[in-house]
Amino acid sequence: MTEQDSAIHSSAITVRSDIRGDIRSDFRGDTHGGIRGGTVLAALGVVSFSLSFPATVWALEGFGPWTATGVRGLLAGLLATACLLGSRVPVPARRHWPGLLTVAAGCAIGFPLLTTLALQTSTTAHSAVVVGMLPLATAAVSSALTGRRPSRGFWVAAVLGALTVAAFTLQQSHGLPTLGDAYLFGALLACAAGYAQGGRLASHMPGWQVIAWGVVAALPVSALVTALSLPWEPVHLTTKAVVGTAYIAAVSQFGGFVLWYRGMAAIGVPKASQIQLAQPLITLVWSVLLMGERLAPLAAVTALIVLGCIVVTQRARG
Repeated sequence: MTEQDSAIHSSAITVRSDIRGDIRSDFRGDTHGGIRGGTVLAALGVVSFSLSFPATVWALEGFGPWTATGVRGLLAGLLATACLLGSRVPVPARRHWPGLLTVAAGCAIGFPLLTTLALQTSTTAHSAVVVGMLPLATAAVSSALTGRRPSRGFWVAAVLGALTVAAFTLQQSHGLPTLGDAYLFGALLACAAGYAQGGRLASHMPGWQVIAWGVVAALPVSALVTALSLPWEPVHLTTKAVVGTAYIAAVSQFGGFVLWYRGMAAIGVPKASQIQLAQPLITLVWSVLLMGERLAPLAAVTALIVLGCIVVTQRARG
C-alpha cells in the first residue's frame, strides 16, 4: 500500500467515526443547541396540554358533551389525515394496529369523552389535580404490560400520590365521590392504556405518527358520534365555544403531541417527563386566570404533594 493510499484510508476511517459520533450526539441530544431546542419544544407541548381543560369548558358553552367530543375527534382526524397524506407516510404494519387501536380508544375517544363529561360538574382546578395522577397511572399500566417491576420507592410514592388524590376528591365532595370523579378516574385508566401502548409504538415509528394514526383510526367513531349527537344536543355558537373547540381539536388532540414527541426525541424521555410534571400546576393557574375560578388552598397543596410523588417515581430505580 502506498503512503497516499494509507492516508486516504486513515482519513476515511476518521470521517466515518466522526459521522457515527455526530449521529449518536444528535440522537442523545448532547449538543447544547439540541438540548435547548428540545427543552423548548417539550415545554411548549406541556403548556399546550395544560390549556385543554379550560378550552373544553369553553367548548361546552356552545356544544353538548357528546357533540364536543365528536367534533373534536372529527377535526383532529381530518387534520392528521392531511399531515399523513402530505408526508406520504405508509400505512403501519399489521402488527402495530392493536396498539394503535388502543391509542385511538384511550387518547382519541375515551379520555376526551370522559373528561368532557366530568367538566360539566367538576371545576378545571379539581379536574387538573385528579388528572395529575395520569403519569402514575401510565407507569402502572406500562408495568403490567411489560412485566418490568419498578423499585419499592417508586411504588411507595405512587401509593402516597394515589391516597392524596383520593383524600382530596372525597374532601371536595363532602365524603362521597361524585359522578364527575368517576368519569375522571375512568379517563385516567383509558388514557394510561393509550399512553403505555403509544410509548411502546414510538420505538417503531415517529411519535407524531402514532397519535396521527390513532386519531385517524378513531375517525369513524368520531363521525358517528357527531352525526348522532348533533340533532339531540343544542348548539349555541359563541366565540369562546368556537375557539375552545378549535383548540382541543387542533392542539390538545394532535398538534400538542407533535411538539411533545419532537422535544422528547431531542432531550430524551426522562428529561421530558420532568417537564410534564408541571402540567397540573399550570392548569390550576389557567383556571384562575381564564375561568375566574377560586383556587382553594387545599387544591394547590394537593397538587404539590402529587408533584413531589411523581418526581420520586421518575427518579426511582426502574
